[in-house]
Amino acid sequence: MSPAQRHPTLADVAERAGVSPSTVSRTMRGLTSVSPDVRARVEQAARELNFAVSRQASSLVTGRTGVMAVLVPTLDSWFMGAALSSLGPLLRQAGMEMTVYVVPDLAERAEFFDRLPARRNADALLVFCFDLTKEETARLDDLAMPVIYISQHVEGRPSVYVDDVAAACKATRHLINLGHRRIAFAHTSNARGFSFSSRERLVGYRQALTEAGIPLDDDLVVTTRPRDKRGTTQAVGTLLSLREPPTAIFAEQDELAASVISTLRTVQIDVPQRISVLGFDDQLMAEWLDLSTVAQSPSDLGRAAAELALELINDPESDRGRHIVLPTHLIPRGTTAPPPAPPSEQEGTDRLSEGTARTR
Repeated sequence: MSPAQRHPTLADVAERAGVSPSTVSRTMRGLTSVSPDVRARVEQAARELNFAVSRQASSLVTGRTGVMAVLVPTLDSWFMGAALSSLGPLLRQAGMEMTVYVVPDLAERAEFFDRLPARRNADALLVFCFDLTKEETARLDDLAMPVIYISQHVEGRPSVYVDDVAAACKATRHLINLGHRRIAFAHTSNARGFSFSSRERLVGYRQALTEAGIPLDDDLVVTTRPRDKRGTTQAVGTLLSLREPPTAIFAEQDELAASVISTLRTVQIDVPQRISVLGFDDQLMAEWLDLSTVAQSPSDLGRAAAELALELINDPESDRGRHIVLPTHLIPRGTTAPPPAPPSEQEGTDRLSEGTARTR
């Protein structure tokens, strides 16, 4: 059987290039002991025969798999889609592939940490958005590879994230500076592993209120589940039924902010004339809705994490406790405005307007 009728071998490439199989092996491994002329002949022969070194064979020589593993709680989110899509070009340029492990519930999560399937099947592991237990973190510490944490700060481990506390503090200050004093915080309760950011943003919200001398009111903090329209409606209803309803609502995510706005408009409450709404993320929908929000870039987070992972793979002596903090930006749009005047002030303004009209 000729090479054209079967998978070409290293010996086939050597015969066509007129060199020894060991020379082909050194060329494919990128060793500098091969002269440029010989390298060109070997690469040309490999192209003509459609020859490629299998990852399994290569890993026996280099000790590397050429695979970047990724652990995520879900693929069904804007953040994950943007972050993972940014990894592809960078990994292709580095000659690596990506394997994604999705653990959407507690049972699959327990199974993953019990088996650790990424062990021996990857050169590094990127962990997205997990609020890990001490036991889970310790399990990942046992992996013989770099582990990079994204969108979370893990002490003593390489982490790439935004400062959610500072970002939420910045967002709340925006509402305070507009004149709001009754500011609600709407966040999600999520068993999938996103609670880290939610908790940090709540801390930032409370920090800004405290710094401004505004008393904390637990009645202004409401919880719903992601994409739970009925739950969001109930949460907004709870806020509207307070003796002193909020004049602004800071939602933990843009999707939640959009749901809050939809609920308010259903009951004829104008945004932002009566209640301002502020989101977090700056998804594409935020611009469509003219939503004021805090912008972060999951694409930049993904790229920075992959670059750090590649650095740690190529230089095992690099600092493995490094933290990379990316910036956030407040984007004021049309859903935030100064609060409405108190009823007594509004009545006085109305009477003044009526008197002016009679004088005329």
